[in-house]
Amino acid sequence: MSGNNWPPKAAHPEDAGFDKPHLVIVGGGFAGLTLARRLKRADINITLIDKANHHLFQPLLYQVATAALSPGHIAMPLRAIFRSQKNVRVLMNRVGEILPKERKIRLVSGDEFSYDRLVIAAGARHSYFGHNEWEKNAPGLKNLSDALRIRQKILATFEKAEAMLAIGKEDKAELTKLLTFVIVGGGPTGVELAGSIAEIAHHTLRKEFRGINPDTTRVILVEGGEHLLMAFPGSLGKSAEKALTRLGVEVRTGVAVKNVMFDGVQIGDELVSTANVFWAAGNTAATLLKTLGTPLDRAGRAVVGPDLSLADFPEVSVIGDAAHAIDASSGQPLPGIAPVAIQQGQYLAKKIKAELQAKTMPPFRYWDKGSMATIGRGRAVAKIGRAHFTGLIAWLMWSFIHILYLVGFRNRFAVMILWMYGYITNSRTVRLITADDL
Repeated sequence: MSGNNWPPKAAHPEDAGFDKPHLVIVGGGFAGLTLARRLKRADINITLIDKANHHLFQPLLYQVATAALSPGHIAMPLRAIFRSQKNVRVLMNRVGEILPKERKIRLVSGDEFSYDRLVIAAGARHSYFGHNEWEKNAPGLKNLSDALRIRQKILATFEKAEAMLAIGKEDKAELTKLLTFVIVGGGPTGVELAGSIAEIAHHTLRKEFRGINPDTTRVILVEGGEHLLMAFPGSLGKSAEKALTRLGVEVRTGVAVKNVMFDGVQIGDELVSTANVFWAAGNTAATLLKTLGTPLDRAGRAVVGPDLSLADFPEVSVIGDAAHAIDASSGQPLPGIAPVAIQQGQYLAKKIKAELQAKTMPPFRYWDKGSMATIGRGRAVAKIGRAHFTGLIAWLMWSFIHILYLVGFRNRFAVMILWMYGYITNSRTVRLITADDL
């Protein structure tokens, strides 16, 4: 798309309320946030729409779910982020449909407004591979509501087990079911969640109960692939498995989950009795993309060209987890991870600036800076170029990178202090149960 496609003024000023070209960004995650911030000095007006009022640092979401951090440590209001950026208007709303032929979006309320340029960065949701009925018994981890629900379920489980013994109800089968946790999916989220739950049970809580022994808790991590962290080299996957095993996690690889019930999970031919199943396997893109009428891949992501735009509608771009973009170096689809989303946001900001000046941009190229996953306190694996790191040095690298990318100085400082305190004391500071229906 060349700069000539940009009108000198908004195509529909009566709808958009702008006298400059109007860019609409759907999604305030890494991709959308990066794009909007990089266009701070561009002579355009931007509307950023998100169903939440905050930007969420998803890589640390599991730490909220496992009582290491509070929601405010990894999230920041979008309006606060763009307080001084006058060309951005933030709307907390949901987009129900996109009408690309008319250059309009329709909110779930039925209201419509127009755009000159549209960028969809709507992210993804967990996929149950055709078994959506499993979700009620195996919640996933994609937003703050998910994290708080999982946190309360984990903590309430130990309280329920303690209450059973306090009233003299020594039902060993029920106690075993309560103190068994199954995590489905051996990617970074599954590995991080399993390691954290094991640390809570075997270290944090071990001296705090009088009836149960939290150290007897079973944590089972299930991965259908041949090793954990399938996006990483096999050696790092094996290192992660060894570290988890030392934490007391039972790792099952090369086996699939066949059914999830309210009182158990079918792992291959084995039925495991458990009241706690958490889902960390697979993603599916936002259903909003189906309204584009453009080709989608099996995960529901929109297929984009080398410049991240749609073939039939070059004024529409899709980035982040919602995009099926091909890596120019490997010829493989780019993974749905934060570094990809950030770099795509940076590229698209440059491209839009070039378009405004009737200039062109070369295709997007992803620079792989490496991959990391933490396993627990002082344990992680990392791949930087051809170099592989494990243990404490990988954990320190992981910690530094994640603090660096957190939005806001206050969040960075608070997380750094909490991590230092947690590392020294092996404690978790946010063990609060606030729901009364567990």
